Amino acid sequence: MLKYFAAFEIFFEENLPHLFSHFLTNSLTPDLYLIDWIFTLYSKSLPLDVACRVWDVFCRDGEESLFRTGLGILRLYEEVLMQMDFIHIAQFLTRLPEDLQAQMLFSAMANTHMISRNRRWAQVSNAHGNKEVEKTGSPALRS
Repeated sequence: MLKYFAAFEIFFEENLPHLFSHFLTNSLTPDLYLIDWIFTLYSKSLPLDVACRVWDVFCRDGEESLFRTGLGILRLYEEVLMQMDFIHIAQFLTRLPEDLQAQMLFSAMANTHMISRNRRWAQVSNAHGNKEVEKTGSPALRS
C-alpha cells in the first residue's frame, strides 16, 4: 500500500494543490481514508448505487479507476474540506453524504488528470514500488 499512497499523493498534489496543502497542514495522510475506500471498493463510504457504478468502472478500467474515484471525491468536496480541521475531515471522508449523486462524482473524476510528468498511473505506481524495494530490499511491497 505504501507505493499506492506515494503515487496517490503525486496525483493529489497535481490535481488539487490547495486541498493537498490543507491536508498536509492538518497532518491528514492518505492511509487515514484511502485504505478504507480501496479495500471496500467504496462500498462503506459511498451510497450503494454510486458504489455499484464505481465497481463497473473498476471492472472495465482497473486499479487506476479506484484512485481516480478517490481524487474525484476530493475534488467534489474540495470547498467543504478546505473549511474543516483534521477530525472533521477524517469523519467526513469515512462516511460521505448520502445524497452524493453519481453524475456529480463522475464529472469530478473526468476532470482528474492521471498523467504526471508524461507518466501514467501505472508507471508512477510502479516507479514508487521499485523505490520501496530499493529501500527495504523486499519485493513484497511491490504487490
